[in-house]
Order: sequence, then structure tokens, then C-alpha cells
Amino acid sequence: SGLSLQKIMFPLVITTFLLSVSAFYFSNNILPFTNLKAGSLLYDVRESKPALLFKEGVFNNSIQGFSIRVDKKEKDGRTLRDIMIYDHRDMKGNSTVLSAKSGKMEETADKMFLVLTLKDGVSYKEMNDNPKDLETHPLVRDRFEERIIRFDLSEFKLNRTNEDLFKSNFQMMTISQLNTVADSLKHKTKKRREDFPKHMANSYYNKSSKFLAGLDSGKIAVKENDYFVTLPKAQKLSIIEAATNMARNAKGAAEGMENELLNDEYSIFRCNIEWHRKFTLSIACLVLFFIGAPLGAIIRKGGLGMPVVVSVVFFITFHILSITGEKLAKEGQMPPYQGMWMATVILLPIGIFLTVKATSDSTLFDMNAYIDPVKNFFRKRKAK
Repeated sequence: SGLSLQKIMFPLVITTFLLSVSAFYFSNNILPFTNLKAGSLLYDVRESKPALLFKEGVFNNSIQGFSIRVDKKEKDGRTLRDIMIYDHRDMKGNSTVLSAKSGKMEETADKMFLVLTLKDGVSYKEMNDNPKDLETHPLVRDRFEERIIRFDLSEFKLNRTNEDLFKSNFQMMTISQLNTVADSLKHKTKKRREDFPKHMANSYYNKSSKFLAGLDSGKIAVKENDYFVTLPKAQKLSIIEAATNMARNAKGAAEGMENELLNDEYSIFRCNIEWHRKFTLSIACLVLFFIGAPLGAIIRKGGLGMPVVVSVVFFITFHILSITGEKLAKEGQMPPYQGMWMATVILLPIGIFLTVKATSDSTLFDMNAYIDPVKNFFRKRKAK
């Protein structure tokens, strides 16, 4: 009679479960560490200046103190044609210019210097040391058959950045670290919300009482509500201007606090998204298994290819739902837990349904199961 589907799937379920646990361990412990190392290295590579990146027809300022343009670069990567070099080391603008028809560049053995050998060229240098030279613009022109220039490449050495600068990135944290950061952000946001009204009252609103208390209102026999009307025009304008500035400052402080609170909320959202991602990546292994495995038993036609095609369709659907949910969570359209678990919640019932159908030997994907009843119906009508 053969083995039942349950017995065949049992070792696969155990294997998939172990794979999910391994995926969770990798996502929580190994992936943050590798992200930290890779992120730090990528930052250093981006920040380091591109050594010897001479593009044709473009001035290159990578080497400090020089601006170099090459019209053509040969295939060997070393031979250059129609070279123009501006020497800015004396900090006097474009006072020194070299041009050559060809050149060849080589690095020293210790990779610390670039040796550029120029051939068949001319150099121009303006003599503007004397103030009188600024009016006559004298220059020295020197033709040469060969000239060697050494460029210091020590600045191109890759210097590693302190990795502590990147540890605040949520993708480089474990679950315990994310919990700590989330609690800290929530506490900071709550404290800001509580302290801001007090700050506004102490900084702006109480100034009106101090201002009025300092006025010698006893000399003017008017009602308290009509006091402003009796003031001279210049003093009125001064008070209005002060009140306007105070209101403008209060508005700016409120807008600044609003932006800070929005940034804090966004950080909390990102932190929660990464927290849920640790679990969704591992649970995805189980969900996709309970979709893919039953398809092999349900789909009897098409050999191995048809179940694989249908499984790929479900995988793409899962991926699209995951990306959509994460995007909605990042934009604040839905809570992080809903966005990150949306794909799992939608496809998990489908996986359970397919598993149940597979264990009951269902003909879910057998087209004959749907076509035969229709054929029988029309046959009966025709027989009548």
C-alpha cells in the first residue's frame, strides 16, 4: 500500500522546523554582526578616494594638490594620451600648468607613490611673486622631452572606521538590543511630550505677566483693559513687535518639537519592524513548506515542473506581500506587527488548507474533477 503522506512529510517537517530555528538564530545573532562588519567596510570604501581613477576627458581631483585630465586612456590602463595637469600645491590658483602628448603611470613597489612619466610636453608657470607681476603677467615656459612626477598615494590608504558608529543601526542589533532601544525611545518620547508644555510656559507665556508687572501703571488712571490704548504709538509698535516675535518663536519651537517627535516615532517604527523581521524570516520557512510540499501530492499532472511553477507563484506572492506590508509599516499606514506579519497571516491558512487537502487525497488541482461533472451534466440533458 506504500507510505502515507503524513509519514513522508514528518521528517520533512522536522527538517523544516530545524531550518526555521537556524534561520532565527542566524537572523538574530549572525546577521547583525555581518551587517555591522559589511556596513563599516562599505562606508570606508565609499569614503576612501578612488585611486588612479582617470576618466577620459574629465578633470580628476583625487590626488591632493593636482587636477589632472586625460583625453585618452589606452587599454593597458597605464598609457595616457594628451595629458593636462594643474599644479595647485602653491595655493595660487592655476599658476602652474603642464601638458604632454603622452605619459605612462606606474606604482612604486610599496604602493605609496604613483610615478607618472610625461613625454613631449611643455610647462607654464606664472611669475606673480612680485605685486608688479600682477599687471604684466610674466610666465616661464619650459619644453621637455621627458619629465617624471611622483604623486603621494598615502591618502588613498583605506582607514577603518570605529564600528561603534554603526551599532545604532537597527539592522545591526539583536532582539534584546532592539527591546532596549525601543524602551529607551518610548521613554524619551513620553518625557518630551510631558516636558514640552512646561518649557513653552516657562519660556514664552509667563513673560506677559513679568512684562506687565514691570510697568508703572499707577501713574495712568485708566481701566486695566484699556491700558494698551493709552500708550504712545512707538511703545505700542514695540509691544506688538515683541509679541509677534514671541509668537513666532513659540511657533518655531512647537514645529521643531513636532519634527523631533515624528522622528522618534519613525525610529520606534523602524525598531519594531526589525524586531518582527527576526521572527517572520524564520516562520516564512514553515509557511512556504506547508504550501510547497502538499502541491507535489495534489498536482498529479505535469510531472515535477508544474508543482514547482505553482510553488514559485506562491513564493512571489509571499515576497510581494512582505514588501508591501513592510512599506506600509514604514510609512505609518499600519502598525509594524500588522505590516510585517501580513504575508504570513494571508498565506498560512492557504498552507493549512493545502496540507489538509493533500492528506485527504484531494483532487483540488485535477482539472478532470471540474470538467467531468460538467460533461456529465450535458450528457444527461442530451439523453433526455
